[in-house]
Amino acid sequence: MNYDSVEFTTILDKALKAADWQGFEKRRRESAGRNKLRGRGIGSYLEVTGPPAKEYGGIRFESDGTITMLSGTLDYGQGHATPFAQVLSSQLGIPFERLRLLQGDSDQLKVGGGTGGSKSALVASQAFLEAGDKLIEQGKQIAAHVLEAAAVDIEFERGRFTIAGTDRGISIMELADKLRGGLKLPADLPQSLDVSHISDNPPFSFPNGCHVAEVEIDRDTGQIEVVRYFMVNDFGTVINPMLVAGQAHGGVIQGIGQALMERTVYDQQGQPVAGSYMDYAMPRASDAPDFSIENHSVPCKTNRLGIKGCGEAGCAGALPSVMNAVVDALSELGVSHIDMPVTPEKVWRILNGR
Repeated sequence: MNYDSVEFTTILDKALKAADWQGFEKRRRESAGRNKLRGRGIGSYLEVTGPPAKEYGGIRFESDGTITMLSGTLDYGQGHATPFAQVLSSQLGIPFERLRLLQGDSDQLKVGGGTGGSKSALVASQAFLEAGDKLIEQGKQIAAHVLEAAAVDIEFERGRFTIAGTDRGISIMELADKLRGGLKLPADLPQSLDVSHISDNPPFSFPNGCHVAEVEIDRDTGQIEVVRYFMVNDFGTVINPMLVAGQAHGGVIQGIGQALMERTVYDQQGQPVAGSYMDYAMPRASDAPDFSIENHSVPCKTNRLGIKGCGEAGCAGALPSVMNAVVDALSELGVSHIDMPVTPEKVWRILNGR
C-alpha cells in the first residue's frame, strides 16, 4: 500500500504544541501538591479506510419537489444525510433543504456495502458525484430541447443550464418543475433527470493523527481521571467539521472506556457476571474530558474530494495515549506495563503493594 498524502511530523509537532508539552512538569508538581500522580501519553495512529466494493448513488426527483438521495451505506447515528446533501448541493446547485436520504430499502438499492471501515463519506460521496455527472449530462440534453439549442452548446454552472455565450438558460429546479408538469420529450432524449448509478469504490485512504492525554491518579483511591486531551487529525478534506468532531469525541470516549473502565467478568462456570450496565462500567458524560481538536487536512489523492475516513480514529488515538499516560504516572513506582482495563482497584493494589 502507498501512503499517498501524509504529514506525520507536522501533526506530531502541532499536537505537542497544542498540549503544552513543555509545561507538563509544572502541572505534575501541582498535581503532587493535591496527592495526585500525573502522567502524559502520546498516541500516534495510522488507519486504512474504505475497503474496496461497489456502492450505489441514486438521485430521484419527487412529485412534491424534494430530491431523494439513494445510498447503499447506512446511517445509524453518524449523520450521513447532511454531508451527502452538502456534496450534491455544491455540485448541482440544488437547494440543501430539498434533499432527503433513503437508505436500507433493498427494493430500491441495486448494490450497497453498508457501513463499515470508516468509508461512508468517501465511497458514497464519490458515488453521488458520479451520479451528479450523469444528471448534468442528461440535463444538458433536456435543456437543449427546452431552450431550442444544440446539446453541445449547453453549459452547466451553479445549478443552471445556459446556452454558451448567451444569458439564456434554465435552472435545474425549473427544468425539474417542467418535467413534473408533463413536459413532452422526444423519444431519443432522457425522459427524466433521475439517475441510478453504481460506483466502483475509490482506493483505500489513510487517516492519521496524534493524540496527547494527561491523567491524574488519586494516591488514596487509585481513581484515574483524564484531565487534559488534545488531538490533531488528518482526515483529508472535511465536509462537515461538526460531524467529524462528534465522531472523534465519541471514539475517544470509547477508547477511554476500554482503557480504564469496561471489564467483562465471568464466574467459574463461565457465566457473565457483568450482564447489564448496572455492573458493566460504560463511560458516561462525567467521565469525558474537555477535548481540544484540530484538523490538519492533507487531501487524499485517490478520490475526487480528497476525503479520508474518520469513524474509528478517536478510539485508535485514545487507547495508546491514555494507557501511556497511566504508565507514565505510575512509572515512579517502577511500573512499565499494565493491562487494560486499569480499574481503580488494580491501581490501588499497585499503590499499596498488594
